[in-house]
Amino acid sequence: MAEVLTKQEALRALDLGEFDKFPIHNPRIECASREQIRAIQLAKLIEQVKYTYERVPWYQKKMDEMGVSPSDIKTLDDIRKLPFTDKSVLRDTFPYGLFAVPLDEVVELHASSGTTGKPIVVGYNKSDMDMWADCIMRLVQMAGVVSSDRAQMGFGYGMFTGGFGLHYGLQRLGCMMIPAGAGNTERHLQMIEDYGTTVLIATPSYAMHMCEVGEQLGFDWEHSSLRVGLFGGEPCPPHLKQEIESRMHIICTDNYGLTEVMGPGVSGECLASRDMQHIAEDHFFWEVINPQTGEPVEEGEEGELVLTPLGKQAFPVLRYRTHDLTRVTVSPCACGRTTARMQKVRSRSDDMLIIRGTNVFPSQVEDVLGGIEGVSPHYRLVIDNETGLDRMVVHVELKPEAFSDSFEEMNAFKRMIADKLKSVLLVGVEVKLVEPGGIERALGKAKHVEDNRRK
Repeated sequence: MAEVLTKQEALRALDLGEFDKFPIHNPRIECASREQIRAIQLAKLIEQVKYTYERVPWYQKKMDEMGVSPSDIKTLDDIRKLPFTDKSVLRDTFPYGLFAVPLDEVVELHASSGTTGKPIVVGYNKSDMDMWADCIMRLVQMAGVVSSDRAQMGFGYGMFTGGFGLHYGLQRLGCMMIPAGAGNTERHLQMIEDYGTTVLIATPSYAMHMCEVGEQLGFDWEHSSLRVGLFGGEPCPPHLKQEIESRMHIICTDNYGLTEVMGPGVSGECLASRDMQHIAEDHFFWEVINPQTGEPVEEGEEGELVLTPLGKQAFPVLRYRTHDLTRVTVSPCACGRTTARMQKVRSRSDDMLIIRGTNVFPSQVEDVLGGIEGVSPHYRLVIDNETGLDRMVVHVELKPEAFSDSFEEMNAFKRMIADKLKSVLLVGVEVKLVEPGGIERALGKAKHVEDNRRK
């Protein structure tokens, strides 16, 4: 059993690039050659397509209409012969239309919030739960977590996959789980102090909120037991990660997943490649496509991520269109792992805003604000068209040291932010400066966009 590194030892090893001090969960898979990985994927893909065709009427009907049979899948490139799946299919077959096993074999259900229609409902049998736990054990060890760690859960325990998924995997690894749940920040801080918590699981925005509350209460982050932050549920831009790491004195890593294909555990960030995430390739076959044409893009080119779980039994899906934009590389990583790495998802093909005919992504606003000294990581975009034209107001929260009693200085600061945003977005926006703490903190995923336009 690996011994947990002290905070100082872990930070020192990271600074020196001593990645061999951090464990690899399954070197046989995670350090396999590209040929071995592709051979594993092909064998699993052939079996998965046959399994899904035989057990899920929707796929059988769709494939029959396309003139495709499981025997047509002979190479990995043959996956392009199969139909795409998207969220509308899952809603049209709600709740159990895509299930491939009898319901008495399903040991757990999870679902999306359903805020834009019927929720997405997914199920897991025992084999699926084992696969999920394996994926979680891999990604947390990429972050330097070991079996003797004490992990405090900051996600809610509901139908959302994040809380239970990470709980099960960390517990399977041997960690002590502290099921604190979402909210009650002062209680979270007290638990870290009382129980010697070494790992925090949360959204990055909630971790930042915990940091701020702790500083107000005099919590000593530098000398606390906390060492690792496992973040997910929302994007974590580089400037936010840097701020959390420097103020909380911890190592932060992101992980990626989505309810429709499993939950967290599709990919995770290692300590050697801080802007990329290793994909669990033996469990997920990935494609990157042009979101408009559906055709594959060249390796390293940005496009929409498409995922096919390899081995999901209760709820198999083929070629699920995530709408998440990323790029993937298979180049070697300094951590020793050979699995493909995807760039962290910062935007989605369906979260693009069109402001007066110009395409705008919230991640572009994040990047601009992250490069301005005196601006906090908290912001909000409010859009309306009350005058007949689209108008976007960017609410920017300032740090205390950025405030001035001089109206002229504040006005100049606001103009500077607006100019920087216009140079990147190519469309003019209004900027509203907000006092520290003035933008509401989220316990779950942070909501950055409020679109009030009349259709």
